[in-house]
Amino acid sequence: MAPGDSSQLPVTSAADGSGAKAKARGWFIPHLDSPSPFQKQIAAEVVGTYMLVFMGCAAALTDRVQKLTIVGVAIVWGFVLMAAIYAVGHISGGHFNPAVTVALATIRRFRWKEVPMYVLAQLLGATLASLTLRGLFHKQADIDPIMTQYVAPTSDLVAFTWEFIITFTLMFSICANATDDRASKGFAGFAIGSTLLVNVMVAGPITGASMNPARSIGPAVASGVFKNLWLYIVAPVLGALAAAMVYSGLRVPLAAPPLPEKKEQGSI
Repeated sequence: MAPGDSSQLPVTSAADGSGAKAKARGWFIPHLDSPSPFQKQIAAEVVGTYMLVFMGCAAALTDRVQKLTIVGVAIVWGFVLMAAIYAVGHISGGHFNPAVTVALATIRRFRWKEVPMYVLAQLLGATLASLTLRGLFHKQADIDPIMTQYVAPTSDLVAFTWEFIITFTLMFSICANATDDRASKGFAGFAIGSTLLVNVMVAGPITGASMNPARSIGPAVASGVFKNLWLYIVAPVLGALAAAMVYSGLRVPLAAPPLPEKKEQGSI
């Protein structure tokens, strides 16, 4: 903080040196109004993304110890997204996904100037979650189950198409349930989480069902394996952009309230 910054506590001077002590305390004791609302939003994105990636990827690693099957893993992904949305969605909007953030900014439902910090927060949360899992499951030979990869006979084109479609589906649900004024916002978390659950159940065995660049980059950093990472960045971003634009074309603006009837001159 710079001297005179509003976030500092007021400092008074005194001959006995108490003023100097108060001034020293002012550098590290935050004002009651800090952190700022935007800083709280960033923190919420870190925490929410951490929750999502930690629990979802932990389910994949636990599947090695206790068979959960793809259905169980999908249920964990869907329910933890619901929990994260209801926990911090009212603080940050509950993006947890760079593709969602960029798509919302593209259709002017989010400010572009806040996109870089949101994306960094999401990448940080996902990376911290992946590193935590690497430490907790250190007895396992590797953390390959949390990676988003595909193997033959799945080609790059097929994997790209899968990721594009399932991200389109997820983003379309987000636009419909969280950004449309006509939707029931109370059910948004349930609808979006259910969409993720279904997507993971269907596409998980094929591509890992990323739909989220941060969800793929975090495990890649923790494991040091970056194979095909470009696909899990480009396809989700394009899929989210396409869904946001399509829904924007379908969005029906709220009807204007009826104008009050004019009283005829001379009427009571």
